Amino acid sequence: MNFFKALVKFVPIFVLAGLMMSGQDALLAAPIAAIAAVIIARLTEHLSFKDCMDAAIDSVKNIIVALFILMFAYAMANAFMSTGVGASVVNIALSLGITARIVAVVGLCVTGVLSVATGTSWGTFAACAPIFLWLAHIVDPNAAESGTLLLTTCAIAGGACFGDNIGLISDTTIVSSGIQGVEVVDRIRTQGVWSVSCLIIAAVIFFIVGAAMGLPNETVDASSVMSTIPQEAMDFLAEERPQAIDLLSQVQNGVATYMIIPLILVIGLAIAGLNTFACIGSGIASAYILGLFAGTTSLHPILSSADDVTTGLQAYLNMCMDGFAEAGAWVVVMMMWVAAFGGIMGKMRAFDPLAALVVKLSHNVRTLMGLNGVLCLAGNAILSDEMAQIVTVGPIIKEITEENVEAETEEDMYKLKLRNATFGDAMGVFGSQLIPWHVYLGFYVGIAAGVYPLYEFAGTDFIKFNFMAMVAVASMLILTFTGLDRFVPLFGLPKEPKVRLKKNADKNKAA
Repeated sequence: MNFFKALVKFVPIFVLAGLMMSGQDALLAAPIAAIAAVIIARLTEHLSFKDCMDAAIDSVKNIIVALFILMFAYAMANAFMSTGVGASVVNIALSLGITARIVAVVGLCVTGVLSVATGTSWGTFAACAPIFLWLAHIVDPNAAESGTLLLTTCAIAGGACFGDNIGLISDTTIVSSGIQGVEVVDRIRTQGVWSVSCLIIAAVIFFIVGAAMGLPNETVDASSVMSTIPQEAMDFLAEERPQAIDLLSQVQNGVATYMIIPLILVIGLAIAGLNTFACIGSGIASAYILGLFAGTTSLHPILSSADDVTTGLQAYLNMCMDGFAEAGAWVVVMMMWVAAFGGIMGKMRAFDPLAALVVKLSHNVRTLMGLNGVLCLAGNAILSDEMAQIVTVGPIIKEITEENVEAETEEDMYKLKLRNATFGDAMGVFGSQLIPWHVYLGFYVGIAAGVYPLYEFAGTDFIKFNFMAMVAVASMLILTFTGLDRFVPLFGLPKEPKVRLKKNADKNKAA
């Protein structure tokens, strides 16, 4: 009977995954799954409708900050495309001789640095997508057919998550560390070598794959960029994404090099420890101000024949508002529903059977810790949201560890807590890159389609070449299960018998 009850609690999960994999939009699938979760919660745990709603609302509260960051990210993507920030980076890259073969490697490294500085993968991807997707097109006009486009897309998607897992100001880093009761700086210190090693390994793989695919290795002339785009595509861009036209024109005609300053400013302020909103906001504001000198923005409005404001400060503000609207029209609402779904699933304690299974299958502490990582990954797939997984599964793996492990010293137990914090974060942000129905990929699809509408992106496009996510997830689990983490400086878990399962200790005492 208990098994049947546990299985029934997973029905909403099957509903969500089934709808998403059948092609339904997450904005439809998530509400249906949430309704299913309410029904199952009432049947299995006799929770009232109010209990379910309170749990859903509390879960949504945990991601409010992330939703605001998301809206700012969309606005920054528009700003960087229209003012010349993206074009300046593209032109600098072209002048340095970047080719289709190495554009993905450069994209991975740049997004990795920027994500650490800003603390947000969403903001990083939004800032870099208009730069690197069009750069990929410029260095390889057949980017969609040759593989350059998807290789680059996956590189900047994976690189954008790097800082979300190790950044001092990352919301997921802060929340996952707080749940486990560890200091963020201790997290970064212990996992630093592992994190950087994953980035380096991924960069090497991207280079090897680019060479193996036979991608073009010739430099290109920016003056011919507009001629590489079919007229029907230009007409589409002019109607649906005029900012992309601005970026391409600026690349072809040239733009002041100092327009790269807003991007540098975002990184510099973040390194100085400013709030994420201040960092992104400074990028949006400085792009407009410097654009006045570069001629890409203007101060006074000019009315078109249709009485629309096409230039000036008001036009710039309208463009930022459009970014807010684009995010709010789909991604924000979708993520709210997914978070609500996760809250209801947590309230009915749907993960309790999995937690019990982790304890049962563990024959030593290392196995238990490895299974904690698997549980985080499974929770991310089930809840389809990395923050929902962190706040829902995080307390579960904390409880599993504290109730089933005894350590000789507080320092040894603290190391286990650090690993749990890393699990929650890494399996959240990197794991999300490998789950086809995850809302993270939904966000990436929305941004990519918005800045590069010449290709119809799907969630699976961000998985195919996402070597950064693959390396991070696989290495974390393998190192933990095998004990090879002892060869990574500061990363190794304490050995038995410094830490031991309580059930094994009890057996030894009985013997």
